[in-house]
Amino acid sequence: MYSSRSIDSLRTQTQTVVAGTSCTRKPLGTKKVLEETIVGLIRDAELIRDRLVEDQKQLDVVSIVGMGGLGKTTLATKVFNDPFVVYHFDVRAWITVSQTYERRDLLIQLVASICPEFDPINASDSKLREKLHKSVMGKRYLIVFDDVWSIQAWDDLKVFFPNDNNGSRILLTSRLKEVALHAKLHGFVHQLEFLTDVESWELLCKKVFHSDNFPTMLTEPGKEIAKKCHGLPLAVVVMAGVLAKETRSTYSWERIAKRVSSSIVNDPNKNMDILALSYDHLPPHLRDCFLYLGGFPEDHKFQVRKLIWLWMAEGFVEEDGKRSLEEIGEDYLMELVDRNLVIVTDRKFNGAIKACSIHDLLRELCLERATKGNFCVKISTQMTDFSSLVQHKPRRIFTNQGLKFNCYRHELFPWVHSLLWFHKNKSLINITDQYFHSYPLLMVLDLQKCQLQDFPPAIGLLVHLRYLAFWSTKGFPSSICNLWSLQTIILKSSVRFSLPDTISNLVNLRHLWSDGYIYFPSTRKPMNLQTISNVSLHNFSESWENCFPRIKKLTCTTLTQKNQNFKSLSSLEILMWINIASARQDGDLVSTTNNLFRKIHATFPDSLKKLTLSGCCLPWSDMSIVQSLPNLEVLKILDHAFMGPKWETDDVPFQQLKYLKLQTLHIEQWEASSINFPCLTHLVLGACRYLEEIPLEIGYISTLELIDVDDSNNAIIESLEEIQEEQQNFGNYGLKINVRKELHNLAYYRKLRGLAWIVDW
Repeated sequence: MYSSRSIDSLRTQTQTVVAGTSCTRKPLGTKKVLEETIVGLIRDAELIRDRLVEDQKQLDVVSIVGMGGLGKTTLATKVFNDPFVVYHFDVRAWITVSQTYERRDLLIQLVASICPEFDPINASDSKLREKLHKSVMGKRYLIVFDDVWSIQAWDDLKVFFPNDNNGSRILLTSRLKEVALHAKLHGFVHQLEFLTDVESWELLCKKVFHSDNFPTMLTEPGKEIAKKCHGLPLAVVVMAGVLAKETRSTYSWERIAKRVSSSIVNDPNKNMDILALSYDHLPPHLRDCFLYLGGFPEDHKFQVRKLIWLWMAEGFVEEDGKRSLEEIGEDYLMELVDRNLVIVTDRKFNGAIKACSIHDLLRELCLERATKGNFCVKISTQMTDFSSLVQHKPRRIFTNQGLKFNCYRHELFPWVHSLLWFHKNKSLINITDQYFHSYPLLMVLDLQKCQLQDFPPAIGLLVHLRYLAFWSTKGFPSSICNLWSLQTIILKSSVRFSLPDTISNLVNLRHLWSDGYIYFPSTRKPMNLQTISNVSLHNFSESWENCFPRIKKLTCTTLTQKNQNFKSLSSLEILMWINIASARQDGDLVSTTNNLFRKIHATFPDSLKKLTLSGCCLPWSDMSIVQSLPNLEVLKILDHAFMGPKWETDDVPFQQLKYLKLQTLHIEQWEASSINFPCLTHLVLGACRYLEEIPLEIGYISTLELIDVDDSNNAIIESLEEIQEEQQNFGNYGLKINVRKELHNLAYYRKLRGLAWIVDW
C-alpha cells in the first residue's frame, strides 16, 4: 500500500488499506464495492485517532486488545484510513505479525509498504534494515503491528523504529493485554468491548439487507439470533452470511434461531458452536473449498488465481459444461465472500478480488473439522513418529516445518494426495527420491518455499500430479514432461531457462507461471495453455498462434525489432508485451534522447480486455488499432511503448476503456477530448517529464473518478489545478486527484491545504 496524506481532510475519500477487512460484494457480475459495514466502533475509532495525533513528541505506542472476533483489525483499519490520520503522518505502514512469524518476512512487509518502488525480496537483511531506517528517519510515521501474539514478537520489531521526538506512533493490536503493557508500560490500552444487543441487531440488519430496513415478520427471530451471538461481531457477521442465503421466511429463520447456541461467552472455544453453523449451512460443493483454507498458515494472504488453480487440482471445482473451471472457481470464491466466511484483502481498480484471507477463528474451525474428517493434517512440529499418518490416513498434508528429507523412513502413504510445504528454507536442500516414493498418488505438490539443489527424478514418476509448484536454480527439468495430468506449473526461478522440446506432451496443462524468463521451443503440436508468463519464442519466426492457439492470458517478451501479430489469438483477454530488443542503427529509425529504435507494428484481437505494452517503440499512429478494440477495459502504456512527441486521439473512442496508465514516455503533447474516453474511470501518469499538460477536456469525462500522477512534472500538476478549478466551477466536486510525492518534498506539500487532493508517498 502507499502511505498517503490528505490535503483536505473534510472532503477526501480515504483509501482502503489491505489489512484483513472485507467489503460486502454485490451479486456476481457487478463491480461496485460497498463500503465496510461498521457498527459500534465510531466512538472507539475517535478515541484511538485522538490519541495518535495528540501533541506528544515522544514515540508512543497505542494498543487495541480484545478476544478474537471482536473487530480489532477492523477498528485499526478504520483509524488507519481516517482522513485526519492520513493527513497527520508522513509515512504509514501496516504489517500483520501472527502467532508464527519470521523476522525477515516482517521486514519485507514493512519495506514493501513504505517503499513500493524497492524490490525487497532479493535484498539482504542488512539492506532491508538500512532501507527501512532511511525511509522513516526524520519522518513522522504511523506503523500498525496487527495481531501480535507474544512479547518476543514486539521485542523483535521495536528495534527498527527510531524515536526522533516528532510525534511518531505505533498502533498495536493483540489478544493479550500483557503484550500491550510490555510494549508501553502505563501506555494507552484500549480494551475492545462486546456489542450491545441493539448494536448486534443493527449489524445483522445491515449485513443481511445492506440497509436498516428489515421485514417485520423476520424481526423477532432475527433479534433472537443477534442476541445469541452475545455481542461477538464475527459471530454476527457469519450468521448474517447464513441468513443471506436462506429463504426469507419466518419458518426458516426460526429454525436457524433454535440451532444457534446461546452459550457464547468470553471463551474462544465456545464460540465455535455458532461459527460451525456457517459450515453446516454450506452447500456440498463449497465445503471442501472452505475446509481447504484451514491448512494454510495463520493470516495467509491467498492470491485468488493460485487458490482457484489449487481447488481445480484437488477436484473441488465441478464442471457444468458451459463455463471454464476457472470461472466456476471464481463463483465458488464469491459465494464464500458473500457468506462472510472469506475476507477480501485486495481488489483491482474495478472491484474484482485479487487476494483474500480468512479470520483466525474461522481458520481454527476449518482445521478442526478437516482434521476430524481426515480431510487434512497440519504438521506444526518436526515429525519423528509417523504412526498418526498411518492411523488416520489424512488425504492432505500441510506443514510449515522443515522436513528431514534425507532421513525419511521408507513408508508408503498412498492415501495422501496433496503435500503443501510452507517452511522457508534459505539454503539449498537436497531431497532424495525415497521421500517421494512414499507418496505415489500425489495430485498436488507445492515446494515453492523450498529451494531445491537438484530436482528429484522421482517427481517425474508422480503421474497423477495436477499441480506442481517448486523453486529451482537450474531451470526446468525435462522429467516434468512425463506428468501428462498436470494442469498447473509454477516455477520460482531467477534464471532464464528453456523448456524441453517435449513440453507439448503436457496436453492437460492450462497454466505455466514463472518469475524467470521462459524460452519456448519450436513445438511439434500446439498446446492447450490458457496462461503463460514471461515467455519468449525460441524460434523468432514462429507465430504465437502455432504455440498457444487457446491462450487467454499471455505475458511475453520479444528480443527482436519484429512486427507482432496477436490478432489470430481469438481467445486472448489479457496481454502484456515487453520488448527488450537492442536498438540498432540501420533502417527505419525513430530518435529519442540519445537512443535510436526501429519502428515496429502490431495487431491485436478483438477479445482483448487488458493490454500492457512496454518498450515496443510503436508509432502513435498505431494507437488507432488499440482504440478500435471493442472490449478493451485496461490499457497501460509503459517505458517507450509508443514513440514520438505527440499523441492525437482524433475522434475515435475507446469503447470500453476504464483504466489508462501512461508511464515513462517521451510524449510532449497529448490531444484528446471526452468523447475519446466515454467510460474512463481512472487515469494514471508517471514519469512523463516532457508532457506539457493533461488535456483540459479530460475533466469533462462524466465517468472519471480519479486522476493519479507523480510529482515529476510541474506542468502536469498545474494543468490538474486548472482541470479541478474548472470542474468545480461547474459543480463537479467528485473528481479525485492523487499526487504521489517523494518524501524529501514533504514540507512543500503541507502547504497545499487549499486543494481537495490526496497526496501519496
